[in-house]
Order: sequence, then C-alpha cells, then structure tokens
Amino acid sequence: MTISEIQNELIDDFSFFADWMEKYEYIIQLGKEVPLISEEHKKDDFIIKGCQSKVWLFPEVKDGKVYFTADSDAIITKGLVSLMVKVLSGHTAKEIVDADLYFIDQIGLKEHLSPTRANGLLSMVKQMKLYALALQARG
Repeated sequence: MTISEIQNELIDDFSFFADWMEKYEYIIQLGKEVPLISEEHKKDDFIIKGCQSKVWLFPEVKDGKVYFTADSDAIITKGLVSLMVKVLSGHTAKEIVDADLYFIDQIGLKEHLSPTRANGLLSMVKQMKLYALALQARG
C-alpha cells in the first residue's frame, strides 16, 4: 500500500468513532500493536527530542525500504508513534521524505491533542523524515 492509501484507510477507521474518547481508545489500542523497539535500541541516541514523554524510534533499511520500530513510556504517545510507524514504515526514504501527512488534520488530531502532545507528534514526523533523509543520502 502507498502512504496515501494507508492514510485514507486510517481516515476511514477514525470516521467510525462518534466521539474523541472512542478515538483515544483506538489510538491506545494501536499503541499496543506497534512493532516494539529492541532493548538494545532503547537508549538516548534514539529518543525523539521535543516529546514530553520518552519516545524511542529506531530506523533500519531492508531491501531499499525504511522500517521503524518504536516505544514510549506514555500510552497515548505510544499510540501516536504507532500511527506514524503504520503510515511511514515499509516505504522508500524518498517516499517518506516527500510524504504529505494529511491524515493528521483529517482525523482531527491537531485540534484534539494538548499542545505538548501536538508538539511531540510534530517532532515524531520531523525525526522520521530526518532519518529517511539521512538514509537516502547514504544510500
């Protein structure tokens, strides 16, 4: 699936929920499904700066595509990083760098997250694109 197709699927998934409590429950559920980062990568080098809670994100390239694993010490934040992993993992570095992440606005995340969580989400996006850019330059 393309990044756009995954985003459209998420937009559809979120449209089934009537209110934001249900959407938060779904985000928490997604957090339980994120590909977990191995303990060896759970160190300061892989912490995303700009997040209030601790968020670890590890990129690796397999067969020309970037795959992310992640974890967080906060349940909602873990769900948010899992959304980003779901959308961006398994694509080429160029696709990740060029991705327009419109789903964030369309599912209403920006207006329903606290300012610190919204900043954290932007930091996640920025870090994932920076990793992809670095991997693209290397490869």
